[in-house]
Amino acid sequence: MNDLINWLRETIAAGGPDAARVWAVGRALMVAALLFPVVLFVSRRVRAAVTKRRTPQAGFLAGKVILYLGGGLLLLSTLGELGFDVSTLLGAAGVAGVALGFAAQSTVSNLISGFFLVIERPFVVGDTVRLGDVTGEVLSIDLLSVKLRTFDNRLVRMPSEAVFKGNVVNMTRYPTRRLDINVGVGYGEDLKRVGQVLLDVARADPRCLQEPPPSVRFDKFGASSVDFVLALWVSTAEFWNVSYTLPVEIHARFRQEGISIPFPQTTLSALPDSPPLPVRVVS
Repeated sequence: MNDLINWLRETIAAGGPDAARVWAVGRALMVAALLFPVVLFVSRRVRAAVTKRRTPQAGFLAGKVILYLGGGLLLLSTLGELGFDVSTLLGAAGVAGVALGFAAQSTVSNLISGFFLVIERPFVVGDTVRLGDVTGEVLSIDLLSVKLRTFDNRLVRMPSEAVFKGNVVNMTRYPTRRLDINVGVGYGEDLKRVGQVLLDVARADPRCLQEPPPSVRFDKFGASSVDFVLALWVSTAEFWNVSYTLPVEIHARFRQEGISIPFPQTTLSALPDSPPLPVRVVS
């Protein structure tokens, strides 16, 4: 290291073409060393400002654009200071870019899809979404992929193109959600009384919103039961808890009121003019 420093000093002191070349290299490296931290600082400031005004995804994208653009301009400026023909380099980079574009079409497609996902914002980090047949919490939205954490704590990486072209169901976009609970009762029950009991259970639970009010609607005459749907609104944060616990409350209230919840059963009967069904008891 000391030998290199001494050689640089002797070369600059002697003057001539070698001294000019060493001075040009030193000046280019000094400019790069001084300006690259500036590019990093501007990139971080832009990312923070955009994140505050928009979303973390938009801030991430803006910061990366500033970093790559500033870094590219700084690299071209440094090469120019070193005596390289920048126009020739740009032409070669254009040809190489076209070749890489054909070779990495899927990557380019994912980049474009990721860009539009950040701009469109169908979901943000922290939302619970269903993408195709995968449901989970959004961990990150990058330009190439979207990462989810499923409810059983698995990491799923999905390409941005697949997410952009597929159906997206955002389960936590709005502060409230409607919960539908299917309930079947016996054919011998008083159906008006059943509906009133269901409404009483929903109104007595403080987690169930009263505006919009809960409602009970007839569904169908089933094979073994008369089926109703209890529709109620809850906060999105309480949706899963209510969907697990409210059916237990309905079952307990039905037992208290003497309302039967039938199970599937089949009745065999013979026609009047048919012979009796043979019955054999097997021990």
